[in-house]
Amino acid sequence: MIFDAARTAASQLFTPAFRQVFLKTLGLTILALVALWFGIRELFDWLAMPWIDAMLPGLPDWTGWLGLVAAIIAGIGLALGLALLIAPVTAIVAGLFLDDVAEVVEKTDYPKDAPGRPVPALRSLVLAIKFFGIVILGNLLALFLMFIPLVNIGAFFLVNGYLLGREFFEFAAMRFRSEQDAKDLRRRNAGTVFMAGLVIAAFLAVPILNLLTPLFAAAMMVHLHKAVSASEMRPAGVRA
Repeated sequence: MIFDAARTAASQLFTPAFRQVFLKTLGLTILALVALWFGIRELFDWLAMPWIDAMLPGLPDWTGWLGLVAAIIAGIGLALGLALLIAPVTAIVAGLFLDDVAEVVEKTDYPKDAPGRPVPALRSLVLAIKFFGIVILGNLLALFLMFIPLVNIGAFFLVNGYLLGREFFEFAAMRFRSEQDAKDLRRRNAGTVFMAGLVIAAFLAVPILNLLTPLFAAAMMVHLHKAVSASEMRPAGVRA
């Protein structure tokens, strides 16, 4: 079920039907990340540079090397900060374009099913902003554990697997259900949704490709929601 949904979603990313939403999603994701990069850099300059400037005066000529080391550390810090924000950015972008992705998937793969209803724009934005904060806190926890060998990798996948799986699944389910029904369905299938979230986290961990995470995750969860809903409608003992 999970791998079927992932394979189908991945195969659709570059199809003509996805082209318009693909360009919008990718463009906004890149734009948001570039803006965050400059924002993080300015924040670092504002917080750290006064301290560095205060330390450099009066030091010997090798302070040029100290400045170089500081610049390298700053670059690493900026890269880590940006990596930390990729997951929250995907949540915000998904909140804006999930319905576009879902409509393409539903028309292409489920033309005989009743179409879903778009999540109200204001509610979608509120949920996306709320999730943005939750993912930030979760990834900060993972960041604190990054210096512990093996634990850092596990923390990244566990945190993002749970949070991304939960959010994208509920977004997809809310096109057909109330918000509470979507949460209940996710809880009844918590293991399946979490495993699907791990697949999204693995996608997120691949450089460059991770810019397409909102598109992939939204399409995958539309397929998974369809499969989970169909499974719950089958009588006990009846196999797919």
